[in-house]
Amino acid sequence: MATIIVQPGGARAGRQRVSLTAIAHNRLMLLLILFMMITAVLILRLTWVGIFASGTGNGDGLSGFTPARADIVDRNGVPLARTMDAYSIAVRPSKLIGDPDELARKLHEIFPDESEAVFAKKLTGRGWAYLRRRALPEEVAAVNALGEIGIEFPREKERLYPQRTLAAHVLGFAPNAEGTGGMGVEAAFNDRMIDPAQRSKPFAMSIDSRVQGALESELYAQLVQTRAKGAGGIIMDVNTGEVIAMASIPVFDPNKLQNYAGKRCSESPLCNHMVQARYELGSAFKPLSIAAAMDAGVVTSMSKRYDATAPLAVAGFRIKDDHSLGRWINVPEILVHSSNIGTARIADEMGAAPLQKLFRNLDFDQRSPIEFNERAKGIWPSSWGRITSMTTSYGHGIAVTPLHLAAAYAALVNGGIWRPATIRKLKADEVPEGRRVFSAATSARMRQLLRMIVSAGTGRSADAKGFRVGGKTGSAEKPQEGRYNKTSLVTTFASAFPMDNPRYVVLVTMDEATGQYGLRTAAWTAAPVVKRVVERTGPMLGVMPDERRDVDISDLMPLLHGDKETE
Repeated sequence: MATIIVQPGGARAGRQRVSLTAIAHNRLMLLLILFMMITAVLILRLTWVGIFASGTGNGDGLSGFTPARADIVDRNGVPLARTMDAYSIAVRPSKLIGDPDELARKLHEIFPDESEAVFAKKLTGRGWAYLRRRALPEEVAAVNALGEIGIEFPREKERLYPQRTLAAHVLGFAPNAEGTGGMGVEAAFNDRMIDPAQRSKPFAMSIDSRVQGALESELYAQLVQTRAKGAGGIIMDVNTGEVIAMASIPVFDPNKLQNYAGKRCSESPLCNHMVQARYELGSAFKPLSIAAAMDAGVVTSMSKRYDATAPLAVAGFRIKDDHSLGRWINVPEILVHSSNIGTARIADEMGAAPLQKLFRNLDFDQRSPIEFNERAKGIWPSSWGRITSMTTSYGHGIAVTPLHLAAAYAALVNGGIWRPATIRKLKADEVPEGRRVFSAATSARMRQLLRMIVSAGTGRSADAKGFRVGGKTGSAEKPQEGRYNKTSLVTTFASAFPMDNPRYVVLVTMDEATGQYGLRTAAWTAAPVVKRVVERTGPMLGVMPDERRDVDISDLMPLLHGDKETE
């Protein structure tokens, strides 16, 4: 019979192994449960932040990610102004361990646009000072490599303009993310930019950055080629008043503001000449005046003729044409050959009241019709005698901003409805009703006449093939010291396209430009820019060239005698 020997220590060891396994299992389960609870809490928290908190105040549940100032984008969503965490570089002079002069030299090597003297002054100053705002990461790394403990790198909310000078006058600037905008959209819509309920949503401008870039490029090229003092342009939707592009040269970079305090608008790059500068815009007024005469019942036939055989003497003044035709001329010829005499005779027959009424309806006596804070009021004549009515009819004795004229031309070609310009991207139900300033019949006739000026008159150099451009030149001497300077011209070409179904106004202004062979009038300086701008931007705006279409001017062409066109 076998004998079974039981060893007490083995049983005890077995029970210990079972106990340890159970403890380990319980601990793992506890850790698993704890992990699941933490995961559940995180999921619930994220759900609360992402969903439930979105309706509790500012429209953005992630309040920590809500920018201090709303982004600004163009009409297609391209960012033009953003608020970001940016590096700055600062110094505490009392903590510097190196030689300030040597450090200033090295900083100048990193930032060549700042002089050694400026850095040296800050490095030896009495208190904390910025060495650089909005520094690039590579610049921060280079300064950090200098090993100077007195230099700090604070992170700050900064307003950045990623497209640099593009549309700078339209955007304006904000000194910092929390501050008040200094000009442009940043100032005009400052409350919208910092409103907690709206700042999480970008502000959409009416500007198309592609079109803006093309306009700025062509203006700058013409400014260089013609040695002009300045240049500017506007592209506007004729049916909504939305400004698709607006440029003023000289430009500035809102990322690198300088001190222009005390400078006049004409001397400061911050000046937006399209809304702040007032000019006598010359012959570009003639279509407006003749349209007023049509609506007043003064011009009832395009074949009606006016005496332009000699200068017109009125109240001690002599109104003359630059290149007189020396004969009686009809209405199309007055515009095609840009006759001051013919326009003045029409205005004289019409009288002051209808012309004043039109100019007031076009807001020529008010500030530029747009949301900007920085906008000028037109210079209105102090009295409206006979000579004033005659000279203002061809753009002398009254001064307005280029934006005033662009809005007027939009009404002239869109069927007669004036709407204020806007820098906001409008929804269909936001387009203002506007007010009628021309009859629909007059607007239709003016589309024919403006097209004739480009196809057969002074605007030929603006004729972009297939785009059916219509417009009017204007060359005006600048008043200086109480008299007109015959060698200082502001030249303008105000136009629209396509004239068989107008969609956009394009206006270009050149300040003291000299064209080919020394010619300085708008036909040589401003009109060619319009041609190039239309050719580049038309397809971007959905207008394709089509040489099979055009405005029907067959009833007017026989009225032209074929004489050489003049400015």
